[in-house]
Amino acid sequence: MDKLKKAGRFLSSMQFAILLLLILIAACVLGSFISQGKTWDWYAQTYSERIAGAIIALHLDDVFHSIWFVVITAFLCVNLLFCNLLRLPALLKRWKRSGTKEGALGKPTVSATVAEVKDAWFHDLGFQNIRSDGNEEDAGRVLWSTRNRAGIWGAWVCHLGILLVIVGFGMGQVVKQEYAVYGVPGQSKTIGDTGYILTIDDFRTELREDGSASQYTADLTVRRPSDGRDESGSASVNAPASLFGMKFYQNSTGWASAVHIAENGEPLQEEVLCAGDYVAVKDKPELVIYLNAFYPDYSQTEGMPVSVSQELNNPAWLYSVYYQGQMLGMNALMSGEELTIDEYTVTFSDPQTYTLLQVKRDPLTWLALLGGIVTMLGLFLALYVQPASMWAVRQSDGTWMLSAVSVKGGALFADRFREVVGDEASSIGCNHEENVSIS
Repeated sequence: MDKLKKAGRFLSSMQFAILLLLILIAACVLGSFISQGKTWDWYAQTYSERIAGAIIALHLDDVFHSIWFVVITAFLCVNLLFCNLLRLPALLKRWKRSGTKEGALGKPTVSATVAEVKDAWFHDLGFQNIRSDGNEEDAGRVLWSTRNRAGIWGAWVCHLGILLVIVGFGMGQVVKQEYAVYGVPGQSKTIGDTGYILTIDDFRTELREDGSASQYTADLTVRRPSDGRDESGSASVNAPASLFGMKFYQNSTGWASAVHIAENGEPLQEEVLCAGDYVAVKDKPELVIYLNAFYPDYSQTEGMPVSVSQELNNPAWLYSVYYQGQMLGMNALMSGEELTIDEYTVTFSDPQTYTLLQVKRDPLTWLALLGGIVTMLGLFLALYVQPASMWAVRQSDGTWMLSAVSVKGGALFADRFREVVGDEASSIGCNHEENVSIS
């Protein structure tokens, strides 16, 4: 039993929370510096084979979905939950007691001796509900009031908000869905396994004065087939669109072209291919045309194809032909040229830019947002809602000892107390300072 209690105290301790936070911070830094989702070959080429092996073994290629990251996040959530649960009974007791006379009368931040008590002093210092205990003329009669008792909950609410943020973000990383959709204006494609249909209405590139691109914007429409409802929006770099609870990010762009296939001189099929995509011949599906790349201003440098500019001055298409999985050949086809394969003729035309969209759906985004709101509320309560109490006790000589205490901001509160009461007090003191006569 003692071991369980010790384990519970450690799991809810600040030291354990700081340790977990440091590990999570280090993991986030690694996840930012190490490109995520690459292959072993890519890491070996970029770093070294030994480092690539370590990255794959430690799941640093997918930090935020790794088991160890999830486990550490879970322990941090347990720590925050235990911390809040263990503090809750004492906090409730303190909350209830703060509304009583016994809870209001504490060690004063500032005190003053006055001939009489004025309600205006309480009100000027923010105390509205003045309560009394004792007979009107009796010594020992107490007038008292409290304010901003909600400030007691500041740290507790802040911890709760942080817990919700971690659960919302951490679990969201585990259960979120990600898809990649690319195409040219006018194309409609299914978004992964969601069933939603994405139509790319338009794709625009904004240019600077020197001709370089400053912004890419895709106008989108998403349709839900179950009820036919549509939602539209625009996705730009650093400005995603939100449609049907999904985020659409403008990820990248490239070139696409129309490919025309004729059989014995008669049109057979026409497709729009993005660079890196392929099409199978309708009448002979084992024959595949692959568009490797497009060069808007084609040239060769040391035997390698390059584009000397992004202007459509000398367009060329680098293609590959496969038959039954075997590559028959690769070459560059210039504008107006034809590729002949037996009875089939292939031509490329109408180059245009396509958009690559990254689609994310995180069902727990609302929980992280709620956690952020709760955290801000907790910080507001902790920093700006200052619990305080003020009371006056009638002395045997008929004077009153007026006292007040502020849990936070005591020095400023004492200055305000002196400003309100000082002119009519015979003596006033702060904390352990000696009372100073001001008569």
